[in-house]
Amino acid sequence: MTRPRSFPLDLLAATAAVLLVVAAVVVGRTVYTYDDLIVGWPPLLGRWDPHLGPGTPAAVLVAAGVAAYGPAVAARLPWRALLPAAWGTALAWTWSLALIDGWERGVAGRLTTSQEYLSVVDRWHDVPATLRDFNGHILLHSPDNWPAHVAGHPPGATLTYVLLDRIGLGGGGWAGALTITVGATACVAVLVAVRALTGERLARRAAPFLALAPAAVWMGTSADGYFAAVAAWAVALLALAVTRRSPGWAAGSGLLFGLTCYLSYGLTLFAVIAAAVLVLGRRGVRARPVLLAALLAGAAVVPVAFTAAGFDWWEAYRLLVTRYYEGAAGVRPYAYWVWANLACTVLITGLATVAGPSSKTLSQANRTPGKPEARFLFEKKKTLLNTQ
Repeated sequence: MTRPRSFPLDLLAATAAVLLVVAAVVVGRTVYTYDDLIVGWPPLLGRWDPHLGPGTPAAVLVAAGVAAYGPAVAARLPWRALLPAAWGTALAWTWSLALIDGWERGVAGRLTTSQEYLSVVDRWHDVPATLRDFNGHILLHSPDNWPAHVAGHPPGATLTYVLLDRIGLGGGGWAGALTITVGATACVAVLVAVRALTGERLARRAAPFLALAPAAVWMGTSADGYFAAVAAWAVALLALAVTRRSPGWAAGSGLLFGLTCYLSYGLTLFAVIAAAVLVLGRRGVRARPVLLAALLAGAAVVPVAFTAAGFDWWEAYRLLVTRYYEGAAGVRPYAYWVWANLACTVLITGLATVAGPSSKTLSQANRTPGKPEARFLFEKKKTLLNTQ
């Protein structure tokens, strides 16, 4: 008797994700109004505006090339060549999407609007004094209150662009180029982490999807792309630390985790991902407990530096929550966003990310912790012996 074929878990996960996005769009556009959600195209802060531009031909060529040849190239390239190739592809994809709007509107002007970081660069003549006084300008009714993005992030975000200006690379063009270049390295960081934790085979299969991740729309040009890359490298270095049992990598990971907390309040949640990496690499941690000490020591560097300079992270966060409820949060329905934000995550990461954890490949990789490719290599060796 033939057993009924089960529904593939990866297809089921992808279908559920699509339905979630559709629900967020339908509910956002029929149940609520713009004045309720304060977004132009629920669940996204944007508007429907299909158009072509200078970057359109390049975007089409990059997408078609990766779709046609990406998996084969990723499977054959030497690992050291695959990483820069993935970064280059992610750069080409992000730049081409950004340039659909042209240089000024798509890149150079993105970080110079009234609510963005570059609008306050001239107010940072005295960096230590500005850090000490930073919290005094967060609330809406405070004198010379910071624009939304500046107030909504710790000062490490703005300080990045201030320092870029101080070394002679001022203006939206340089800021946009830095953001896109650094943001595209997130693709490489994820590949490094996946290879360290689950094996090279799975990392190679993920490479084309990472290079063409929908997140490129936000990475070109939003400072969030830069923040995400720093957080991704913190996780990648931690994965290297626990698998190679290296205190140096652990200290580097901690340093980036500390920096992440001073770029975005929300990215402190990456501590959960760090905890997951520590669990997966617990054998390495048990063998070298000094890894935890190095991680914590590295993580303390940036917070200690900012605190010594006079910036109070906890007070800033409390003031930011107050400002948020003074503004949009006073009308936005929490009951919608608590699940619609998950739909936003699907749009940013793509269906491949949703389906990946349910795939057969990942399940097989997890059957051999620490040596995910052992079975594959054994079967390959056995095949070669049988053919001789």
